[in-house]
Amino acid sequence: MPQGPEEEFTSEMHFTDEIVCELVQVCASDLMVVNAARVSFNRESEELGDKEKGLINFLMKNHHGTPFEHNMFTFRVEAPLFVQREQMRHRIGHSYNEWSGRYAKMDPKFYVPSYVRTQVGGPYDFEEVNGDAANVFRIHLEKTYRALYMEYERALRQDVAKEQARYFLPVSTYTKYFWTCNARSLMHFVGLRNHPNAMFEIAQVAKSAENSLIDHMPETASRYVEHGRIAP
Repeated sequence: MPQGPEEEFTSEMHFTDEIVCELVQVCASDLMVVNAARVSFNRESEELGDKEKGLINFLMKNHHGTPFEHNMFTFRVEAPLFVQREQMRHRIGHSYNEWSGRYAKMDPKFYVPSYVRTQVGGPYDFEEVNGDAANVFRIHLEKTYRALYMEYERALRQDVAKEQARYFLPVSTYTKYFWTCNARSLMHFVGLRNHPNAMFEIAQVAKSAENSLIDHMPETASRYVEHGRIAP
């Protein structure tokens, strides 16, 4: 006899709204910005003093961007596929390597939002949905995720290739990827994505990334904010 859904389903489901953006490698400093600019005059500074800070301000204010490219941040991101898709629109100065559903089985981990919203005006105007409507939405998401992942596992057991079995998986499935960028590209990313008009979920990635910029390049980050959060 064919097995019932309860018998066929073998994996423990994980429903969450946590989005992780963890700094795993960094080679970045404000002094490197200064020296990348001063090499034009065959000069170099050994410490970050007032003149060096003034130079960073000048570079940021006047959009001299290339000195900010000689820094490197690498993050490990764990987020649903719909976040990954939006982030990977950022290509210049960004590199990505992602968990592949062709080669490895995807985990039964899915995004269920605590912040459910409704569109009330233009494309960036939302209000939070609370109460029964939000709860019903979450319940139906979880029910659908269970059914889809059961079909995914069934396809794998029937020797369907991973790259085709994953057709069952929705864009709310979690993926993992490494993301590397320089400071200039990072500022451009957070200027667009840590912004009131940005999608709520990708803003969680951008906020974490901006905190790393503040930690490792505080003078650059300060001047970036002072001059309107526009990448040079």
